[in-house]
Amino acid sequence: MDLITIIETLGDGPVLALGGVAVGAAFGFAAQRSRFCLRAASIEFFHGHVGQKVAIWLMAFATAVVWTQAFILLGLLDVSEARQLAQRGSLSGAVVGGLMFGAGMIMTRGCASRLLVLSATGNLRALLSGLVMAVTAQSAFRGALAPLREIITGWWTIDGAGARDLLVVLGLGHGHALAVGLVWCAAAYFYAVKSKLPAGTWFTASGVGGMVAVGWLFTYGISQASFAPTRITSITFTGPSADTLMFVLDQSRMIWNFDIGLVPGVFLGSLAGALLFKEFELQGFRDALGMRRYIVGAVLMGFGGMLAGGCAVGAGVSGGAIFALTAWVTLACIWAAAGITDFLMDREAPLPAAEPASGRAG
Repeated sequence: MDLITIIETLGDGPVLALGGVAVGAAFGFAAQRSRFCLRAASIEFFHGHVGQKVAIWLMAFATAVVWTQAFILLGLLDVSEARQLAQRGSLSGAVVGGLMFGAGMIMTRGCASRLLVLSATGNLRALLSGLVMAVTAQSAFRGALAPLREIITGWWTIDGAGARDLLVVLGLGHGHALAVGLVWCAAAYFYAVKSKLPAGTWFTASGVGGMVAVGWLFTYGISQASFAPTRITSITFTGPSADTLMFVLDQSRMIWNFDIGLVPGVFLGSLAGALLFKEFELQGFRDALGMRRYIVGAVLMGFGGMLAGGCAVGAGVSGGAIFALTAWVTLACIWAAAGITDFLMDREAPLPAAEPASGRAG
């Protein structure tokens, strides 16, 4: 049975949602096993110790870039109609949103994807933070915070197409982009060997990035096989988290798509990893101060993610893999804000003992 027959039998929406579940489950399992986390990588980097956490993030990012660009060069993928490239974008949103997201990520001790993964392992702190982030994101998209979001994004906008394509801006081709990805792969390999990263973690970290490329390939394939307009997208969490929350509250107003299946898929994949390796454990807040910190951080991430048009994965990895200009600006601002916030809030606190990549995440 080919893809067109499946679409004709089930419909575009259900096929996209099922694909979202499958891609999300693989991503969630790989992220849970590898401890993929931009927050952990940024703290390690800004503390002057480039070790396993940086290697894991680099491995995932580089794999996403290499696979995505390889698919494009092979003629299997065309991302020119992806939202991050084709539509009008906001550099002010990327800067302000990236800074807000990076600060919030440090406060909640995890980015949007990490909060979802940790929620599936029994971390109630992450679950509450994720819900607050989703509510804030929905408010920024269609609710009370939408006017403020529109004001900030309107400060500095750029046209779609070539103006948002970093390769076009720099006069480079997809071969150059693939070469950049391979350089990042070499750096990841170097730090992985240097930090004695377990081979299994190499594989799962690569799986995280690989699923980003597969997400692009899958949604593009559906767009080519379907007669209905289909959005080309990949893994991201700010918008889909808000959509999933609204789907739970009011199914009559929601449309089946890739994003609706993604969040449940990541949760199920992470839960499977936690149960399979006996790492499921309920964890809560230790005090009220900690709860306030997580809530404020979640609000910053929800609003910042909507401003920037993506989270640490949606902009930083998925958008970075297709060389969207605003995505790279967002990623740089997330890293910068993470380093500054860590210095202001946590640098004086004693650092936790280093844990192996296969150990339990906090």
